[in-house]
Amino acid sequence: MKFAANPVDTMTFGQILDADWERLARFAGEEPTQRRWRACFSSRFACVSLVRTAQCLHRSGWRRLAKLVSLANFVIFGIEVPAQLPIGPGLIIPHSHGTIIGAGYVGRNVTIYQQVTFGGKLADFGYHPDARPHLCDGAIITSGAKVLGPVRIGVDAIIGANAVVLKDVPDHAVAAGVPARIIVPNQENDKDEAQF
Repeated sequence: MKFAANPVDTMTFGQILDADWERLARFAGEEPTQRRWRACFSSRFACVSLVRTAQCLHRSGWRRLAKLVSLANFVIFGIEVPAQLPIGPGLIIPHSHGTIIGAGYVGRNVTIYQQVTFGGKLADFGYHPDARPHLCDGAIITSGAKVLGPVRIGVDAIIGANAVVLKDVPDHAVAAGVPARIIVPNQENDKDEAQF
């Protein structure tokens, strides 16, 4: 799969955190306020702050320190995210425990709920993005979903709770079930109304 460059490569660390904070505020139904350093300690934002810190360290060449920050995120919040994973701005992780984001690419404004797993179909102890899922902009992955192998989750696609996705999901589609199947194909969905 060929994707554009990492969308955060041209953004500063502060701009990335601001984009994540603003989207989280809107997601929570609040008017976005200026992010203050205390925001990094919010239970809904701290794990994202650590993901972004690890990414920034990795991009700056501090790979061992980035790995240490990722390990701290795993120990404290129960979320596993490789520091080299390209993730666009606007990431929301409402509940992090039991979540493994071993994807090849995560686009802008993606929402990932608890106990979600992204990864290869087979054990992959290196990091090979082409063998991992790619999430396009606006994707919503709900609780307990498993997305395995080199699949594409389309723009504004929704993956239902506990779904096991082994094939591509088109843009604006809803997929659910084990194995996942498309239950609402290629339509603009009102994601606030979707229930699983």
